[in-house]
Amino acid sequence: MEIKVLGPGCKKCNTLHQATQKAIEELNIEATITKVDDMMKILAYGVMSTPALVVNEKVLFSGKVPTVSEIKELIESL
Repeated sequence: MEIKVLGPGCKKCNTLHQATQKAIEELNIEATITKVDDMMKILAYGVMSTPALVVNEKVLFSGKVPTVSEIKELIESL
């Protein structure tokens, strides 16, 4: 599984990255988590509000920081 956290490196982006790592650990799945801070790459996903979470090239949400439980639910629904 390939996961990308999109955002310019703000506090919310870092919080999302940490929550995503925790969710992956709790789900006990293999995943690569990458932070993307290049605005052109972020815009290429159609994201206008950060932070955003992309899993396997699908934008799951943007503009908020979900809880670890919410992230787990989103990943499990794929």
